Amino acid sequence: MNRQDNAPGASADIGAALYGLATRAARRLPRDMSLTSAATLATLDRTGPRRITDLAAVEGVTQPAMTTLVRVMEESGLVERRGDASDKRVTLVCLTEAGASYVRTRRQAGVHAFERLISELTGDEVEALVAALPALKHLAELENQDREGANQ
Repeated sequence: MNRQDNAPGASADIGAALYGLATRAARRLPRDMSLTSAATLATLDRTGPRRITDLAAVEGVTQPAMTTLVRVMEESGLVERRGDASDKRVTLVCLTEAGASYVRTRRQAGVHAFERLISELTGDEVEALVAALPALKHLAELENQDREGANQ
């Protein structure tokens, strides 16, 4: 028996709630760069240096678009290109300290926004969220695996 059979429609309701939170959270973040640029920086922070073609696949854009995006971020001092020691023909895109700092600052702004909202909840609601933390963390892991697997 599927776990979802116990609560018909629960997956759709949970999915709708999480999607609503995610889209509202994205709208609240600073608009100092495109979502694709911010996502690319976050990918580099999470996975380390990558080829432009890999970044394009992960972020769902064309290679020429990613090349342009990387050039703009390079000019802003957020990323740099380095040779790959294992293959001299390859160039990798790497976060600079400024890029890593930007990702940390943006992530912390998102955390603070949710902290403010959570402070408005009742004690029982906060306890329910604490109880859901393992499942939420597992969802994030599954999404990362799914995203990486789809781009290989």
